[in-house]
Amino acid sequence: MRGFLSIFTESAKEFTKVRSLVVTAMFVAISMVIESFSIDIAFAKLNFAFLAIAVIGMLFGPCMGLMAGFACDIVGYLVHPDGGFLPMYVLVGGLQGLIYGICLYQKANQHSILYTNNSTGKSTDITLFLRAIVARLLDVVLINLLINTKLNLHYGFIPQEAYGSAIVARIAKNMIEFAIDLPLLFVLLPIAAKAYSMIFRKGAVSRTTAS
Repeated sequence: MRGFLSIFTESAKEFTKVRSLVVTAMFVAISMVIESFSIDIAFAKLNFAFLAIAVIGMLFGPCMGLMAGFACDIVGYLVHPDGGFLPMYVLVGGLQGLIYGICLYQKANQHSILYTNNSTGKSTDITLFLRAIVARLLDVVLINLLINTKLNLHYGFIPQEAYGSAIVARIAKNMIEFAIDLPLLFVLLPIAAKAYSMIFRKGAVSRTTAS
């Protein structure tokens, strides 16, 4: 439990760092851009804005992920006002950021899971990939299928008599999205982590050398 709570403690410290706030704001803006380029395929609408939230959660943890989720939903409504403003969807956006932060933030938890190739003897750290699978599964099942479907029913976006067929359609849609989303996470997350580490490590080295 102490290790789990330390994730939130470390993440809260990110609010005191200018670079964390700037990078988060940048990815919130990127999320808005991605949101504008949804892909419609038959009954499914693919949207990859969650990728930006996943990166924020990975880099800065659940506290920053929560705030970024709130910001993405609020800013998204201001940029693309479509219907009334519904605070419950803001809370859902925050929950999404919280999930990615809890699952992907590794600063306070250095345990690694290694996969060893028996033929070559080479070991590969697959921790981030397994965390990404868990995070995306929670996002799809908890938020997309359970919470969002209930909210859509509550607000009348889904008629009561069409609830069963809506669930079936959403399951099929989310299975398609999940199959597409995982490879994107597997590629993007390591690149984002490495780029962030290289940029700010070099910055720290340069400041140390200059002093």
